Amino acid sequence: MIAAQVRPVDWWDPYHSVPAWADALMWVLLGATVVSYVAIFVLMLHAVGEPRRQRRVFERGDMPGEEEYLWVFLVPALDEEVTIADSVGRLAGVEATHRVILVIDDGSEDRTPEILAGLDVPGLTVLRRDPPNARKGKAAGLDAAWDHLERNVLTLPEHVGRSRDHVIVCVVDADGRLSPEAPHIVAPYFGDPWTGGVQVLVRIYNRRHYLTWSQDLEFGVFGYIYQLGRSRWGTANMGGNGQFNRLSALDDVVATEDLPEGVERGPWRDRLTEDQDIGVRLLQYGWHGHQTVRTTVEQQGVTNLRRLYRQRTRWAQGAWQSIALLWRTGRISASWLARADAFVYLIMPILQVAMGLGLVLAVVFWGFFHVAFYSLWWPVLIFALGLSFFAGFAGLFVGIRRGWRGLLFAVVGIVPYMFYTWLIYPALVRALFRWAFGSGTWAKTAREPMDENLPAVSEDAEVTTEGTEGPKGSASNPSSPV
Repeated sequence: MIAAQVRPVDWWDPYHSVPAWADALMWVLLGATVVSYVAIFVLMLHAVGEPRRQRRVFERGDMPGEEEYLWVFLVPALDEEVTIADSVGRLAGVEATHRVILVIDDGSEDRTPEILAGLDVPGLTVLRRDPPNARKGKAAGLDAAWDHLERNVLTLPEHVGRSRDHVIVCVVDADGRLSPEAPHIVAPYFGDPWTGGVQVLVRIYNRRHYLTWSQDLEFGVFGYIYQLGRSRWGTANMGGNGQFNRLSALDDVVATEDLPEGVERGPWRDRLTEDQDIGVRLLQYGWHGHQTVRTTVEQQGVTNLRRLYRQRTRWAQGAWQSIALLWRTGRISASWLARADAFVYLIMPILQVAMGLGLVLAVVFWGFFHVAFYSLWWPVLIFALGLSFFAGFAGLFVGIRRGWRGLLFAVVGIVPYMFYTWLIYPALVRALFRWAFGSGTWAKTAREPMDENLPAVSEDAEVTTEGTEGPKGSASNPSSPV
């Protein structure tokens, strides 16, 4: 009797014993993972030298100062009684010679209107949106603010004739704490006439909890690696909070389709991540985007795992929506490498799912298809590194940029942070199913309690109700914004 010959296992062909379709699938997943590796490595190389390059450019002495611009701070607010006074009070302390603070009260039903009406903040205007126009999403509120700016702010005597190139619109969330020096840091970027947007570094101010510390490091990884790396090409994206845009750039991306309910035209479209959508479209219209890590906006982190899952699922679903922007990637005014990176950025949800699926299938094949582990170890390692090691390495990179104290925290927290990246991974898959089945309704993420640093309260704010003319509510009308 002749024994059947068993084909020897080659290390470079670990899946020869599985069906052909599975073999092909695994190689596709491996390829997608390697693409992710290369993209991250290239961005890291660019990010290392970008702060130094920016300093050299700005030290030339011919860069504009903040006094050359009108700074319009937009604060979307829906039931923000916990944080709105703190956020607006800090905006009043921002160092801007010409400033407008426009709060969009999107039909709040808590004490938000009462708190806003009592804030002693010079130049504060509240745009009140009532049903049926209210509560249609953040994009709808921002579009209403853009229209109000056009009709009611830039028509004031002190602003008539001001070039729209010299009006900078900054979005600050209702829990945001923008650094006072932000306009001084951001203004030089707009010395380049093609700069359409600048994103400041986002940090978490209640970072004493494991989840919030991890979120702070996560935002650091995004800002110090992904954003700084792309800033070298002028392709950094916008993040919603601490997002500065030239008004003329916003005018360029005004849409008449895919808008929030009740909006006829505006820059922001009806998307779950309207910041990502508008940032990519600005690039596709020829504008440049930059990231600075020299100034920050701080926001609340989520301390509850269930609420964090809900928030990250919403963000991930917005990323799935943004895949539709792929077809205009070639229009970005940058090098072929930058356009390739923009393509990878938009398909990143697909690559992340590929890494997770590849790891799961590799383990399944080892356990159920008798694939020898000594030939399988390297695909498993590649998938596992993609989901774990790079997160930890990126955390160390950010720690180094934040000094010795930051590095120490990163070294101690590298394993907990890798665990965090695994912890929120299911949100990506959940978002895929919600996107595929057309589910788009979401509940607002609740704020954490605050008990400090609240500004003084009086009765001086101007309140404008959408659809009416002139101030409403307070007896006194403050002087022109300064």
